Amino acid sequence: MNKNGEKTSEKKKAKAKKSEDEQESICDGAVVLSGGDVSISCLTIIGEVEGHVELPPQNKTTKYEHVIPQLVTIEEDKQIDGLLVILNTVGGDIEAGLALAELMAGMKKPVVSLVLGGGHSIGVPLAVAAKYSFIAKSASMTIHPVRSTGLTLGVRQSFEYFRKMQQRINNFVADNSRISADRYNKLVMTTGELAMDVGTVLEGREAVDAGLIDSVGTLSQALEKLKDMISEK
Repeated sequence: MNKNGEKTSEKKKAKAKKSEDEQESICDGAVVLSGGDVSISCLTIIGEVEGHVELPPQNKTTKYEHVIPQLVTIEEDKQIDGLLVILNTVGGDIEAGLALAELMAGMKKPVVSLVLGGGHSIGVPLAVAAKYSFIAKSASMTIHPVRSTGLTLGVRQSFEYFRKMQQRINNFVADNSRISADRYNKLVMTTGELAMDVGTVLEGREAVDAGLIDSVGTLSQALEKLKDMISEK
């Protein structure tokens, strides 16, 4: 093969490698938007939040061990000014979700969340962990008690464990939103709304009226708010 052929082959390999790296970045759920005077990192939390146990390959998941280093990098990267978190999640592993929520709540950089589609179960703490939160008009948030799949021992200690875990969630939500822990717990324990469970479904405006989310909004409003927060900082 001549030199021109070798150069062409190398260019194709480099292009394929770049495309592969970009695809991996998209799959990891994070992109950086640079425009004007600010640089914003966008993190997506979609599907089910995967914790200590791997879910079946057909499940759409957000792996918390991937998101944790991303959050640390965003906080420490001086070239990133703020974080936009977009949520469309059915919930998932409680402790993994709380770990991510605690990291976001503890960030010094401005963080804005936007719930699209759904921010169910452990998605609620993830949404309220931001400094300011939005929800789309058509989106909803399902609030229900802590549940467990698989074998559970029917003893007092098991119920006490679930009660304490639910209390951890209630307190976190109350500390990071305008709703009280008691009010949130009442929404958790509501009967007659979900066919096969207890809990409450709140649509866009209802989530704001309940004090969970700050505003009903869209992507442009979330970005505008984040840029304002960056300017103020």
